[in-house]
Amino acid sequence: MKKVLIAAALAGCALTVGAQNVIERPTFLDNWTIGLDAGLTTPLKGHSFFQNMRSQYGIHIGKQITPLLGLGIEGQWGVNTTPSPTAFDTQYIGAYGTVNMNNLLAGFQCEPRKVWVDAVVGIGWGHAFFPGAHDQNWIAAKTGAAINFAVTDNFSIAVKPDVLWNISGGGEPTQFNAKRANFELMVGLNYNFGPGFQCVTCPPDNSAEIAALNDQVNTLRAGVVAAADDLAASQAENAALAAALAAAQNQPVKVVADTTFNSVRFVFFKIGSSKVTADQLPNVVMIADYMKHNPNSTVVIKGYASQDGPKDLNERLARARAESVKDMLVRKYGIKASRIQAEGQGIGHMFKEESWNRVSICTLDD
Repeated sequence: MKKVLIAAALAGCALTVGAQNVIERPTFLDNWTIGLDAGLTTPLKGHSFFQNMRSQYGIHIGKQITPLLGLGIEGQWGVNTTPSPTAFDTQYIGAYGTVNMNNLLAGFQCEPRKVWVDAVVGIGWGHAFFPGAHDQNWIAAKTGAAINFAVTDNFSIAVKPDVLWNISGGGEPTQFNAKRANFELMVGLNYNFGPGFQCVTCPPDNSAEIAALNDQVNTLRAGVVAAADDLAASQAENAALAAALAAAQNQPVKVVADTTFNSVRFVFFKIGSSKVTADQLPNVVMIADYMKHNPNSTVVIKGYASQDGPKDLNERLARARAESVKDMLVRKYGIKASRIQAEGQGIGHMFKEESWNRVSICTLDD
């Protein structure tokens, strides 16, 4: 039961703005008090105050309902000071209520107070014992206070001044008459059952931070969904590419037979030179081999020069480069001169790289 009430108190925290304390509601078995009382009683008015003073004893049982209000029942017995054989000649049995004035005026505090004051009001039955005569009964009311001192967590001492009013005795109308009232000063020793009223500290309101975190979570979820969509699209594209690759791999290989031959070979030269160097010799060999294997083939050799140097020199150098390739084909590889046409073309502009324009371009034809 207590756990349920604590949970209810914590749920109430959600309605608060910041961190604060709320009071845990106790169970029915919590915060009971039982005590023994001893003290003095004497007529309030109309009799000698001190000469008529006598001892009085009592017992009480109470429960603190809230930090402010309490209820209880009590019994008190006045010691007989006359020659009468009875030990007690008066008794009072009644119910009472208390108001914690500290909590009423200063508010409840979580740390238990060491000293507190209760206002006390009560009503009950008064009885006087008269041996050999008729006993007397009346309705009694009580007004007073209890000044409490905490000794331990469970024990406390109370100093209780009050006035007990006989409001119906003497054949008179019900009234508060000081001549029919007794002043009482009692000291009580109390044992308190239960933990008192405990505080539950509510955490501060973090709803704004929680809302911000929820927004971040929603953003991340949206990102995950978008990433999943992108992944699905990528997987679909990969599947399409894989299918296209498989289809291409399954197609038969086409072999293209070209019976016509039209080929070009390049022989490059150093600047200012018409001599075929060793690194360019394989290109000349390729032309010679082809012409040997194809007796009807011919070759047109066009020589070029770069823009370096005088124009007339470059024109002679371009013609010499074409003749140099022709001479090598005739003298070294035995190709008939009639099958070779050598021409000087002057300065070449075929290539963006200037050094490449120092070249003989050999075009074979069947």
